[in-house]
Amino acid sequence: MPGYSTRSEKVYVGGLTYRLRVLSDKQQFTDPDGHARRLGISPAQWSLFGQIWPSGRLLAQAMLRVDIAGRRILELGCGIGLASLVLQRRGANVVASDMHPLTESFLAYNAALNALPVVRYRALRWDVPTPSLGHFDLIIASDVLYERDQAWLLAGVVERHADRKAEVLVTDPGSGHCADFNRMLAAQGFALDEVRCPMDDNDVPPYRGRLLRYQR
Repeated sequence: MPGYSTRSEKVYVGGLTYRLRVLSDKQQFTDPDGHARRLGISPAQWSLFGQIWPSGRLLAQAMLRVDIAGRRILELGCGIGLASLVLQRRGANVVASDMHPLTESFLAYNAALNALPVVRYRALRWDVPTPSLGHFDLIIASDVLYERDQAWLLAGVVERHADRKAEVLVTDPGSGHCADFNRMLAAQGFALDEVRCPMDDNDVPPYRGRLLRYQR
């Protein structure tokens, strides 16, 4: 594609194969109209949305077991959108969101690659209130606490869009900002339960992955 190169990758979740278009490497960058720059996305950050990260794989595995019945689900910082694709395949009521200008097209392309309906998508900046987005019963995210300001920004999104009895699930590789996020959600009435989850289809108990589960 013009401006950057992509490759195809296969990921196995729940015994099923997901074919995904991802960026070829972390050095990819193109922003001819300055859209990403205006959103605050630097050249070093630009390619991050287009990779499959271990925490994203862990979240996708967790979505195999999460209760979806009657629940409205929001994925924050969806990137390639693997977790949302798993939920879409299960028939969940899911909305994927991100701020990267290319996320929506990659998500739609990857849904088509897997013969799935297009996942509903909203461009979402965490620092800009979006009342029209509404409230959700379950909010999910992976690898979203790697910068200092992300904890309070993410907590703000949860405060605005979590239903009164909502659950929040976050997978994280152990960033130093988790403690700040824990305190902020505790102030909103959420209790933390850290759950062990499989990292991939071959993982066996005791699982290697850690899922942060917040419930009121």
